[in-house]
Amino acid sequence: MFTKKKIGMMLGTLMVAASMVLTGCGGSQGAGSGSGSGAGTELSGKVSASGSTALLPLLKPAQEAFQDAHEKVTVNVAGGGSFTGMNQVAEGSVDIGNSDVNLPDEYKDKGLVDHKVVVEPFVFIVDKANKVDNLTKQQVIDILTGKITNWSQVGGADQKITLIHRAKSSGSRATISDVVLKGAAFTDDAVIQDSNGAVRAAIASTPGAIGYVDAPYADDSVKVLKFDGVEFSAQNIIDGKYPIYGYGHMYTKGEPTGAVKAFIDFVMSDEFQNAQVEKLGFIPVSKMKK
Repeated sequence: MFTKKKIGMMLGTLMVAASMVLTGCGGSQGAGSGSGSGAGTELSGKVSASGSTALLPLLKPAQEAFQDAHEKVTVNVAGGGSFTGMNQVAEGSVDIGNSDVNLPDEYKDKGLVDHKVVVEPFVFIVDKANKVDNLTKQQVIDILTGKITNWSQVGGADQKITLIHRAKSSGSRATISDVVLKGAAFTDDAVIQDSNGAVRAAIASTPGAIGYVDAPYADDSVKVLKFDGVEFSAQNIIDGKYPIYGYGHMYTKGEPTGAVKAFIDFVMSDEFQNAQVEKLGFIPVSKMKK
């Protein structure tokens, strides 16, 4: 016959055993979902990102390095434009929305969290045969708004100016609109391309063409113009002499967790920022003067 004391001891033993079983189950929770939490848990899972093509030269190498370090994580990074990225992360169809612009008012009730990861320089480029080396800010404004239509009006050859640039969904276009045009409207007489790379390729093969690209895209196939007499360089941006730049953002819906958080943390880490960012043509946020 069991006494009350014996029954109490048995119940206590059962409760301890149950607690141990539950703790053991909880220790493996999320191990296969990319949580990356808990001692000894290997990071795994999938990360999807879309948006800014200006950020691709930064995020593609980051993607490769991160996957090399975490073999059980798959990172997919696509373009589509900054506003596309913000739309898709707000809808929950991607984990990260990459963007060249600050969060617009219409997105501020979507629960998006801003991770400012890098400074993005932009340059104006022309085909290599163009003899013009410099444009003033006003000349650029007049070209972008359609007031100047021939290179002879800015010291060049008697040649029609062909503006090649980005669609309205582009953060690059939004940056140029904000920094250079200050609210003035782009001319409708322009050729629209869907990425920085496509803009560069079209300008390289079109005599008399001009457009803007994220600086890492400006290779030997095109000519980079000075802006108001100032040559583009990272130091000139840091010193406040060259004004055409924006910030690269990685937006998430709510605070990121697991592999998504780990990937963003890697991009923002001193390891990546100090060793890779400038090599890839960008500027670490930490180097900007307050």
